[in-house]
Amino acid sequence: MTAPLKSYRELTVWRDGIALVKACYLVTRSFPKDEPFGLTSQIRRSAVSVPANVAEGYGRGTRKDYVRHLMIAQGSLKELETHLIIAAEVELVGRAQTEPVLDRCDQLGRGLGALIRSLRVKDATDT
Repeated sequence: MTAPLKSYRELTVWRDGIALVKACYLVTRSFPKDEPFGLTSQIRRSAVSVPANVAEGYGRGTRKDYVRHLMIAQGSLKELETHLIIAAEVELVGRAQTEPVLDRCDQLGRGLGALIRSLRVKDATDT
């Protein structure tokens, strides 16, 4: 049996989320300067929302709220993926820059899904 976590900062999904935010900030730095409030802002905001919701859910105190916030993080992740795809489609950035970030999104999405499933299983066994 593993020791309980002392902080959300120990969660792999939170750490991966922070790394994803950094990657998104790096990608958007190369966007045209006339694009600061369009996709630049949307990409950064949806990226930041992922680890923020992981942390908020962890701090809520109930498993139900925790799962709900993890699902919100999943939604923000899908939003982020869509913004990145659009940025490449409208040629704000090359696919070579977005593909590694989209790969990170996929990995993080799998991690969030696994955490959600594990918490739901615990709910089912607790009743």
